[in-house]
Amino acid sequence: MNGKAVKTVIRGLMVGMLLATPLGSTAAAAAADVETQAERDARMSWWREARFGMFIHWGLYAIPAGSWRGEPVDGIGEWIMDRANIPVSEYEKLAERFHPVRFDPEAWVRIAKDAGMKYMVITSKHHDGFCLFDSKVTAYDAVDATPHGKDLLKPLAEECRKQGLRFCVYYSIMDWHHPAQDRGSPDHYNPTRIHAGRKADYLTYMTRQLEELLALCDPDVLWFDGEWPAWYTAADGHAVYAHLRQLKPQIIVNNRVGSGRQGMDGLDKGDRRYAGDFGTPEQQIPATGLPGVDWESCMTMNDSWGYKRDDHNWKDAKTLIRNLVDIASKGGNYLLNVGPTAEGEIPDPSVERLRQIGQWMHVNGTAIYGTQASPLGLLPWGRCTRKEHGERTSLYLHVFDWPADGKLAVSVPKGNIERAYLLADPDQSPLRTEPAAAGLVVRVPATPPDPISAVVVLEMGGTPRIAPAGASPGGR
Repeated sequence: MNGKAVKTVIRGLMVGMLLATPLGSTAAAAAADVETQAERDARMSWWREARFGMFIHWGLYAIPAGSWRGEPVDGIGEWIMDRANIPVSEYEKLAERFHPVRFDPEAWVRIAKDAGMKYMVITSKHHDGFCLFDSKVTAYDAVDATPHGKDLLKPLAEECRKQGLRFCVYYSIMDWHHPAQDRGSPDHYNPTRIHAGRKADYLTYMTRQLEELLALCDPDVLWFDGEWPAWYTAADGHAVYAHLRQLKPQIIVNNRVGSGRQGMDGLDKGDRRYAGDFGTPEQQIPATGLPGVDWESCMTMNDSWGYKRDDHNWKDAKTLIRNLVDIASKGGNYLLNVGPTAEGEIPDPSVERLRQIGQWMHVNGTAIYGTQASPLGLLPWGRCTRKEHGERTSLYLHVFDWPADGKLAVSVPKGNIERAYLLADPDQSPLRTEPAAAGLVVRVPATPPDPISAVVVLEMGGTPRIAPAGASPGGR
């Protein structure tokens, strides 16, 4: 037999064994239950420091790119199988055309790194069930089903580590291709139902693929999605989470591993009955953050996550940079999406916006990385992030609306301020401060160093304890 035939036989034997072994009782002991706060803080430390990452939605859906049989399909590109009601047998044929000859892991990672991103999350398997990695429990993957014939995740993981980024993977629980899951209705795959008697089969299949991903590319985060079908329960989420933490104690897992998030708010109900390590607001920024909770807003640059040829509704760099600042000021991370083409290229409009973000981050990244939420409440002119250094604190004032009179009013007690300067000033020339009724005034130049968000640094002794006016940004 040739190599592919041998692999098929081995896969068949593995599937038979795996499906006879449901998620084991050893996974029932939740690792989070015995983790101390100090241990959790150590595990989450790099993620909290990073603040900015790249989301990548890539798969067979990039081939139709939003159109089916010559007609545009409403909705986001990666949902075309559902939105166009495409039979599995027809959709599968897209794999025969998937040959991303322009896929360049080095270029992708360089684009992310130059933008100031610290980690990358890529779809290992989206709702359509197609895998970008070499799975042993299905032939519906980039190695066996496509002319490309190569695993797409491992080289990207290796390149991330070479260039100093953390590598993370997305995995969909809902699977429109797997025979254990049935269409939700005659016209839609979402949400799926489970075929009678086959839930254990699918959970074992999913568990083995997650184990394959850990062995193949050792991701730092497993980012779940598609957890909303009624057949997937909170207990299932706890079992999967515990199993992953036993296999890799330092792994970070989002809350969509369980079934507790509240729609696009993406946040747990707050009582910690649900599995996972951080909340996942989608296409939105929580108005007041989430005090005491780790969270990450995932957002697109246009309207679609997967590549959609006719989606030209691009957000400008100003919006994206201010989103990043707003999220950091509330104690969250920003996961910003790109949708590569079927050939393997990140679209030029995405690349250009990432380049502009990178220019801003090159000067102002100190005011984002490793920062905590603002203690100042609502600010009429912008946002604030902070860092604590023992007995000292740095406040980073992100000024969106530069004061025409050169007077920036800040609600910080004058006596605590040691110095003020512009972050963009390499000489850190001091800015004059004056006491005011509500705190102090910082005298700033007539022209801001950046028109989108200019950063004024206040260094002070101690930690500011200021009662915010109105709603507080909150957050960790």
